[in-house]
Formats: sequence, C-alpha cells, structure tokens
Amino acid sequence: MSDENSGAVKPVRVVHFLNQFFAGVGSEESANYPIEVREGAVGPGNAFLKAFDGKAEIVATIVAGDNYFNEESEVSRRTVVETLAHYRPDLVIAGPAFNAGRYGLSCTEVCYLAYEDGIPAVTAMFNENPGTLTHRPEVVIVPTSEGVAGMSEAVATVARIGLKLADGQELGPASEEGYLGRGIRKAGHREKPAAERAIDMILAKVKGEPFETELPIELPSQIEPATPLRDLTTAKIALVTAGGLVPIGNPDHLPGGPSQVWLKYEIGNLRSMEAGRWESIHVGFFTDITNGNPNYVLPLNIMRTLEDRGVIESIHHEYFATSGRGTTVADSERMGQEMAAELEKENVDAVVMVAT
Repeated sequence: MSDENSGAVKPVRVVHFLNQFFAGVGSEESANYPIEVREGAVGPGNAFLKAFDGKAEIVATIVAGDNYFNEESEVSRRTVVETLAHYRPDLVIAGPAFNAGRYGLSCTEVCYLAYEDGIPAVTAMFNENPGTLTHRPEVVIVPTSEGVAGMSEAVATVARIGLKLADGQELGPASEEGYLGRGIRKAGHREKPAAERAIDMILAKVKGEPFETELPIELPSQIEPATPLRDLTTAKIALVTAGGLVPIGNPDHLPGGPSQVWLKYEIGNLRSMEAGRWESIHVGFFTDITNGNPNYVLPLNIMRTLEDRGVIESIHHEYFATSGRGTTVADSERMGQEMAAELEKENVDAVVMVAT
C-alpha cells in the first residue's frame, strides 16, 4: 500500500490469530484461556515478520485457548469482529494449526469472519485437520505437515499468498499457488478441446499411467450405521477408547498421538478403573481430571452397573485402546478394521466407543 502524501509504500497491516500454545501461555492445561488481544507480533508472528521482509507488519495478535474459542463461540466471534473493526487490517492470518483440530476450527472461523468483513485472510493446517471441512470455499488454506517441523515452509507460503491477496491480486490455481482447492472453476483456454483431453485421460487410466483430473471431487466417507440391537439384555458389549488409557507407566509405550497402533488390556475381573492403576497418556486434552478418575475415559463402573441390573448381558473381558489425537484417517480406518475383526471373533454384539 502507498502513502498518497509521500509516495512511500506503507507496510501491509496484519492481524494474526494464535492459540494458547503458540502464544506461549501454556499447553492443554491452558485450553480454557480467555480470548485477548495483544499489540504486535507474538510467537510465530516473528517468523512471519521475517518472511514478510518489511512488506507487512503485525499490528495485533488475537490469542485464545482452544477450548475457549470453540465453547465460548459468541464471545470469541464478537471479539474477533471488534478487533478487526478497531485495527482495520489489510490482511488476517491464522495459525499455522498443523494437525491440531480445535485450533484448526478456530483458524478457519477467524478467517471466515475476516472474509465476511471483506478482509483478505489465509490460514494453514494439515490437510486432514477438521478445520479444512468448514468454510472451504471462502477461506484460503495452505496445507502443512502434521507437526511443527513444517513451520518454516508453512510460514513462507502463507506470507507469499497473504501479500498477494492484500495487494488485490487474483490467486492462480491451487496446485500452482500452494493452497487447498476450494472447488472454484474458472473459464480459461486449453491447448486441446475437452473431448480430446477426456479421451487422453481415459486412455491413461486404462493403461495405468498417471493423469490429473480436471474436476477433482473430495467427498467425506459415508458410513452406513449398523443395524440396531433388538435386545440389549442378551448383548455382549466391548469397550474401546481413543483416549490413550493404559496401565500406569505406559509399559507398552502407546504413543500419546498421533498413533499407528492399538493395544488391549484385561478388565474381566475389574469393577472400576482405579486411579493409580490406570492413566491416560493422550496429548490432546488435559489429563489431570481423567487420571483422577480413569472411568471418564473408560466407563467400566457404569457398564458394570448396567450388567448387574441386567440391562446388558456381559462386558467383553478386554478393552481396546489407542490415541486419537492427530491420527490420520488411513490409520484410523486400518485400526478400526483390525479391532472389528477381533471383536467379531469374540462374538461381541456392540461397542461403546468412548470419545475424549
């Protein structure tokens, strides 16, 4: 942007959004940190300043805990809108969120609020982050690695695209610019007519050769619900958790997330999951409360009560555990199939899948 009086180019004004972790507040124990606004750059914002190379300045940083932003959505949205009205930025950036789900959802929401106000915005996250499923047509999302190892590359791409948007330039195709496709198709010139291109693609597909479709379609998997049980009183129920519940000390070294393995543990003679004997090693939520009462992660005590009352016939003698935080869809599908095959052999009728 240029200063009309002096002719000098003024830096692009940027508002940045961060969660509690990247703002240096704390980890999961600070996930309820209330939303606030700080002057200038914070944490990764300094990397963005370097990538902007003097072409942009971060005038303010919005910080909010992952839980707070998504649970106190009305307050959070209002604070974002008020902040944008006060600072009038030329660009909004959020994240990068990598594979942190709640953070990703917050980032896309912040960018969407900017979009509604006519302010260019861009965020970055792993392509399986749930944040990519919201406001996809309106929000520019740069794909990243699962973890922070890809910070430098993500910052460089976000900065480049952000400056382009702030300058009013039109983005090129997603595959060329480096962002996730938004399902937007524009008229343009091709070297060959559509019929010839279609035949070329068909021939390549038949021959097993690589080709790139001109109309990629990404649809979420449609899972058909299982047939409801007619009679719970004759049902054998298994307990499965993605909450990372393991014997104290984690003797089998289950990853806290993302995980590519699942484990099983004997509970046939247990009435309840006792504190001091079991713990959650999941890195995606605050475990102090759950470790004080592991039944929050695996409600064996409640299930035993149902068993005693005859509501269900029995509980499978082993429970299955993995850590869901950041686990890819492919690994989740594979582990689910492996668990299902074993439960079927054990004549299990239904599963209680405990969420975190």
